[in-house]
Amino acid sequence: MADNEYQQFLEERFEPVGDVVFRRMFGGLGIFRHGLMFALVAGEDGLCFKADEETIPRFEAVGCGPWLYEGKGGKPVEMGYWHAPERLFDEPDEFREWALAAFEVAVRADAKKPPSQRKLKT
Repeated sequence: MADNEYQQFLEERFEPVGDVVFRRMFGGLGIFRHGLMFALVAGEDGLCFKADEETIPRFEAVGCGPWLYEGKGGKPVEMGYWHAPERLFDEPDEFREWALAAFEVAVRADAKKPPSQRKLKT
């Protein structure tokens, strides 16, 4: 569970990203910018960033894997979020870079939706 202390810690880390909103969801946190969820905290799994074919190699290169949850019948389900490297918490500039990259993934995903379902209006 994402407690208040951890949320405050994350709010400080995300402050340089700008316009970030935290919403409590399913015992965790959804992390949004301009209406798009680009990161999450689920249970004890820590921070995860949205990733796609363009950014997944970066996660793999530092030994981070996808966030999975247990679906129906106990089958693991991947939702397109990958665990953030712990070292980012000590590197504010790099943290911001990874967070903005995750936001860009969310922007690309949003752009693939039909216009009526898009969160970002262009």
